[in-house]
Amino acid sequence: MQVIPGIDAQMIKQFAPNPGRKPLLPELSEQAQVALMCRMLFREGWNEHIAGHITYRLSNGTMLTNPWELSWDEVTASDILTLDESGAIISGEWNVTPALGLHVQLHKLRPDVNVIIHNHARWSGLWANMHRVPPVYDQAGAYVDGPLPLYNEYDGTFEDEDKSLAAAKALGGAKWALLANHGSLVVGKDLRQAHLRVATLEWRSQRAYELEQVGGGVPLTDEQVAEIALPDAHGFPFLWEAMARRELREDPGIVD
Repeated sequence: MQVIPGIDAQMIKQFAPNPGRKPLLPELSEQAQVALMCRMLFREGWNEHIAGHITYRLSNGTMLTNPWELSWDEVTASDILTLDESGAIISGEWNVTPALGLHVQLHKLRPDVNVIIHNHARWSGLWANMHRVPPVYDQAGAYVDGPLPLYNEYDGTFEDEDKSLAAAKALGGAKWALLANHGSLVVGKDLRQAHLRVATLEWRSQRAYELEQVGGGVPLTDEQVAEIALPDAHGFPFLWEAMARRELREDPGIVD
């Protein structure tokens, strides 16, 4: 049976960046965008206490990242740190996690990747702990296609440079990965693209787990997923802005 998605790829390709009569979002600093990303992904289930780190490489080669001390649901723009290419702090009042070495290695290996996100995610983390890759069962789980590698050589956290380099190399050219007995990893060229990948991975993982609890379902084929998948050079049209507005309604102080 042919799968008919609600929004097909041709329709998405025709969308122009047209905000309508009102701006979809106020003007935001890059630091505010990273803080919003923390809040948005916390709500998606990437919310394991103070674990998790986001890096956003800017055009000048520096990186923005969230502080080690704060959980993702309390980060504001003024908390975001600026790092050099080696991960050393250039500006900011907090500390960075020693596990940030994974990001530094990945940024060096992947010039196409400007955003790297890692956390011990709720739903995709379940599959990582089971050492299994969740099947795709529906449209929202198929918005992003391509292989989902499972890196199953868990040697602990990523403070050690050799361990982080091995994990970075294992990712290859993939968009995301499951880290066995550890968590989830998503990369992207920008925040919008990375957000869609995180949201898709969590939805896919949750649906697959729920279906297992009721006896299973009929997964989509790789060909069907490829047909449904969005051309995510810019993510899902208007989704990033909608989720950002939701966080701003809850806490307008995020941008401060």
